[in-house]
Amino acid sequence: MCGLIGIGGHHPVAHSLHEGLNVLQHRGQDAAGLATYDADGKFHEQRGNGLVRDVFRGKTLARLRGNLGIGHLRYPTAGTEKSEEAQPLYVNSPYGIALGHNGNLINAQELRQELFRSDRRHINTKSDSEILLNVLAHELLDQPDTPGDPRSLFEAVRGVNRRCNGAYAAVCLIAGWGLLAFRDPYGIRPLVFGSRSTDQGPEYIVASESVALDMLGFSLERDLHPGEALFVGLDGEVRSQLCDPSDRFTPCVFEYVYFARPDSVMNGVSVQRSRMRMGKRLANKILRAWPDHDIDVVIPIPDTSRTAALEMAYQLDRPYREGFIKNRYIGRTFIMPDAHIRRQSVRRKLNPIRNEYENTNVLLVDDSIVRGTTSREIVQMARDAGARKVYFCSASPPIRYPNIYGIDMPNADELIAHGRSIDEIRDAVGADRLIYQDLPDLIAAIQEGNPELRHFDCSVFTGEYATGVPDGYLDRLAHQRRTPAGPEPVQTA
Repeated sequence: MCGLIGIGGHHPVAHSLHEGLNVLQHRGQDAAGLATYDADGKFHEQRGNGLVRDVFRGKTLARLRGNLGIGHLRYPTAGTEKSEEAQPLYVNSPYGIALGHNGNLINAQELRQELFRSDRRHINTKSDSEILLNVLAHELLDQPDTPGDPRSLFEAVRGVNRRCNGAYAAVCLIAGWGLLAFRDPYGIRPLVFGSRSTDQGPEYIVASESVALDMLGFSLERDLHPGEALFVGLDGEVRSQLCDPSDRFTPCVFEYVYFARPDSVMNGVSVQRSRMRMGKRLANKILRAWPDHDIDVVIPIPDTSRTAALEMAYQLDRPYREGFIKNRYIGRTFIMPDAHIRRQSVRRKLNPIRNEYENTNVLLVDDSIVRGTTSREIVQMARDAGARKVYFCSASPPIRYPNIYGIDMPNADELIAHGRSIDEIRDAVGADRLIYQDLPDLIAAIQEGNPELRHFDCSVFTGEYATGVPDGYLDRLAHQRRTPAGPEPVQTA
């Protein structure tokens, strides 16, 4: 899971892009990068490993000249953490293209071979984003040499859609053309479009989440449709086209559960309100299945679960308390690539407030339980702080299957719920009782915000993948993850 932003306007965009990356930092902590394009037809770029604050300084931004630009935040998944895989990535033919990508191509291995044998293109990293960039470049090379004509771009995106299978939201700078953004035909990864007025005319933005638009003074126009490409030309005009119209829209349900900021709006749904409804439905499940519960207090695991926990406390008629103080200088433990680091980081990141636990029956609320490492540590911290009983609930259903669209859950055997019953998971995390959200309730909590959303990618809960899965793909991915000395897996964005 990564963060994307792109701006086309009448003023230098580097500082706005930088601020946008800062507000999207929750989507990726591994690497950051910016690329701009100036009036002289030159690209300027800066990228590297680390947080936005580590990669960019004042002098760096000053040399990123141009009124068009894109930015990227990389989320650490399977693979290496080499600085050359930080994005945006660049290829000089045709024209010169810089690209940032959020998602994962599940036919990356086949595309890599195809690009070398048929397209005569060499892929120099383990990143599937470089593969996507080169597929786009080759498809554009096959179009008439008409810089600035969006019809050629849209036809190239159609070629990308024909060849690439998986999840991809992308932003691109193309020399002599402008800014291009596109979304895969399933719309798995998010991408929104907005505008703002200036003295010299309108400026436009695309970003992973609407919160970036809010902070920069852009108005949200809409989400890009699945299969849509949007082009901001050097003349400042915006054109868009559905390059692959379909009824396959299946946005990722986990964006609403965990990844997105609560102040974002995705696919017409307020993330905050959807999480409130998740909490309400989960509380109602407790009241149905456990009407004589002895819960004394409801405590969230900060930060993502606060919204659901507050609504649960209201529905259960129990006090809501902040029981953990969070160290703001420790990153999101879910997206840390190493299990040992995750375990250490939980204790460094969260510290219990003892008098909220002493001699009480505590209901801890989290957005999800993935590997179980964090949950087990948190339950033990609550007991050590004096809780009589520790109940644990998840605002999402059990995560039993690997994600193949850019979230770091490639192996089923890393998931605590895979192959276990609810009671077995409860014992593994050490809770006195464990309550999961039901999948129909999770879906309904989101759909209530936009009834036109009929389907979601819920593959981590159901094992049913929107794009289908090539034979042997999951086994191959699992083998790569388990073999440190073997071939490096493709780095996803």
